[in-house]
Amino acid sequence: MEISCFFNWFLILYFIASSNGLVTVQAFTGSYGINYGRIANNIPPPESVVALLKGAMIKNVRIYDADRNVLQAFRGSGLELVVNVPNEFLKEMSTNEDRAMSWVKENVQPYLPETHIRGITVGNEVLGGSDQELQEALLGAIKNIYKAVDNLHLADLIQISTAHSQAVFSNSYPPSACIFRESIVQYMKPLLQFFSDIGSPFFINIYPFLAYMSDPEHINLNYALFEPNPGIHDTKTKLHYDNMFDAQVDASYAALENAGFKHMKVIVSETGWASHGDDNEAVATPQHARTYNFNLRKRLALKKGTPLRPHIMVRAYVFALFNENLKPGPTSERNFGLFKADGSISYNIGFPGLKPSSSASSYLYLKNMRAHGCTLSYSKVLAACSAALLLILTP
Repeated sequence: MEISCFFNWFLILYFIASSNGLVTVQAFTGSYGINYGRIANNIPPPESVVALLKGAMIKNVRIYDADRNVLQAFRGSGLELVVNVPNEFLKEMSTNEDRAMSWVKENVQPYLPETHIRGITVGNEVLGGSDQELQEALLGAIKNIYKAVDNLHLADLIQISTAHSQAVFSNSYPPSACIFRESIVQYMKPLLQFFSDIGSPFFINIYPFLAYMSDPEHINLNYALFEPNPGIHDTKTKLHYDNMFDAQVDASYAALENAGFKHMKVIVSETGWASHGDDNEAVATPQHARTYNFNLRKRLALKKGTPLRPHIMVRAYVFALFNENLKPGPTSERNFGLFKADGSISYNIGFPGLKPSSSASSYLYLKNMRAHGCTLSYSKVLAACSAALLLILTP
C-alpha cells in the first residue's frame, strides 16, 4: 500500500512538472541501445535476457511488438524499453481511435511504471516499402496512438515515432545531396510535421553493410568498417567523412533540412553487420562483424555528433541482440546477433555473455560475475584476463 501511494504521488508530481515545462520525454539514455528481435525458437527466455542486458550494461532496448512475457520480465529492471505497433494493425488503427486506445490500454498502461516503457514505434519501414495502402494509413495510426497516449496522460512519458529504411531516400551521396524519394514525399512531409509538433525524432535504419554489398567496387571496405581510409569530401558543405555511418546519419539530416525540418533530431533505430552469409555475401564474416560493432561501440561511447551536426550526440540501437534462426531471407538475416542462441557472445567486443565461450570471458565478464556475488576458479580468472588482454591488443 505504501509503495502504491508513493508511485501515485510520484506520477502526480511528474505530471505537474510536465505541465510547467520542467520535464520532457527522455526515451534514450546515453548513446548505445540494442534491438531485441525474437524471430527464433532457440533464444533465452526474457528473464535471462534481462540478466544479459544488465550484465552488459545496455539500458536502451527496442522490441518489434509488445509481448506480454517481455514486458513482465522487464518489470523493475530499470531498462528503457521501446515497444512497437506491428504493421498489420495500422490500417485498422488509422480509422479507429478506439482500436488504438485499446492497444495502448492493453499493451502499455498496465505495465507502468514498473516496466520503463519510454517509446512506441508505430509500424516499421512502412514508407520505404511498396504497400501504398499501408503508407496511406501510417500517419492516421500514429495520430490515434498519440491521442490515446495523450488522453491517458502518458504523452510526457512516452515518445511516439516510426522507423524508416534508407529506401525513403532517392540519393544519399554525397550526404548534402540527400532528399526524400519523390513518391513518398506526400506521406513523409505531413508525418514530419506531426513529429515536429509533438517533439519526436526521426528514426532511420542505417546499414553500411548493405551499402557496401550493393557497390563494393566504389566503396572502400575500411570506410564502411570505421577503419583507417582516405574518406570522402562533401564539396557542398566542405565536410570530410572518414566513415560511412556518420555520412549516412548526416544524409538523413540533409534530407530533413531539405524538407524543411532542420531542427529535428535523428536517432539510428537499427545498424549492424552480419557475421555469416551466403556465397554472394562474402563480407559477412565474424571478423568484419566484430570490427564494425567494436568500432561502432567506441564511436558511440565518445558521445559526440557528426560533421554536419557536431553538437547533437549520435544515438543508435544496434541490430541485433541475438542471431534469429527463423528469419526469412538470405543467410545474413539470421546472423546479425551480438550473442548466440545459447547466450554466449558471437565475437568479443567487450560484452559478457550469459555463459563464457572460448572468446567470451573478458574482464567485463569477470567484473559482472563478481558484482553478482559469484566466485571464480583460478582457471576462469586466468581465461578472463587473457581474453581481456586480447580485446585490448586486437585492432
